[in-house]
Amino acid sequence: MSEVPEGMYYTKEHEWIRVEGDEIVIGITDHAQNALTDIVYIELPGDGEELEEMEEFAIVESVKSASPIYAPLAGQITAVNEELDDTPELINEQPYGSGWIIRMRLSNPEAVSTLMDAAAYKAEIGE
Repeated sequence: MSEVPEGMYYTKEHEWIRVEGDEIVIGITDHAQNALTDIVYIELPGDGEELEEMEEFAIVESVKSASPIYAPLAGQITAVNEELDDTPELINEQPYGSGWIIRMRLSNPEAVSTLMDAAAYKAEIGE
């Protein structure tokens, strides 16, 4: 069973979103990191980049495959987790903690309500 914390939002593409003040934090879910297995590299975006909804902003590479990561909503990147350059395995070890990928300021903060809650995401992944 995958860990799916309450109080966060989720996408069909297996990203999680945590609202912190006027920003969101984005990473990939426990379910996604389990499917990828050992993550060995992540191609990170630039700080300050503007992203459109569903725009690819990173690529996570594991020993099995490479997977794109998408912006769940439109906005501007306000921080990038540079620790992942040297320790991409943080995504496996702490997907909801130090394995976060980016922070964003949303163009439309109310759009978060269109994403799945924990119960809907659990149903999506069949758990």
